[in-house]
Amino acid sequence: QVSVMAAELDAQVADFRSRPLDAGPYTFVAADALVLKVREGGRVVNVHALVATGVNGDGHREILGLQVTSAEDGAGWLAFLRDLTARGLTGVKLVTSDAHRGLVDAIGATLPGASWQRCRTHYAANLMSVTPKSSWPWVRALLHSVYDQPDAASVHAQFDRVLDAVGDKLPQVAEHLDLARTDVLAFTAFPKEIWRQIWSNNPVRHEALCDRAEMEGLRLRVVAAA
Repeated sequence: QVSVMAAELDAQVADFRSRPLDAGPYTFVAADALVLKVREGGRVVNVHALVATGVNGDGHREILGLQVTSAEDGAGWLAFLRDLTARGLTGVKLVTSDAHRGLVDAIGATLPGASWQRCRTHYAANLMSVTPKSSWPWVRALLHSVYDQPDAASVHAQFDRVLDAVGDKLPQVAEHLDLARTDVLAFTAFPKEIWRQIWSNNPVRHEALCDRAEMEGLRLRVVAAA
């Protein structure tokens, strides 16, 4: 029964993963990796599901691709993004992701005309790692204040004020923020109405990660239970 279920799902997932991406241009793309547990050779191991979602020519989110790899590395991301461009991924102006070096390099190699937005959620976690625990609530509130501004000019002005506020007390935090500025604030080059959709790549918050992605997850769970 498990084999029959997996085979039925495999055919549908294969069709989905190899389909032409002909609903472009895809202006905005979000890329991330999900860690899943599967059973291989009688033991449970972690695998990485590389996921890309995009905004198509009709303005709707679409899952562009989903590939399962043994490790999240530069080679895996490069192959994944090359597959997307070969299937028709075009018109990308902004890619949102975390700062995984292999992913960032792969974006530059395959989508040279696109800007890169460093995911605000992942960046906050990175910033927290260099912030004293007692100071984090204050620093977090300052960081959030940057994203609460009404327009691009105000965002950059508030970022300057945040740098001034932490500069003397927390120079390491100020340096971290200053180095990340361009990548963290890339979203400001686009209309404010879509900022919330492009400044984070968290797939849990994207409605697009449903139907087909759930099918792939179900297939993995069925195989893992075998």
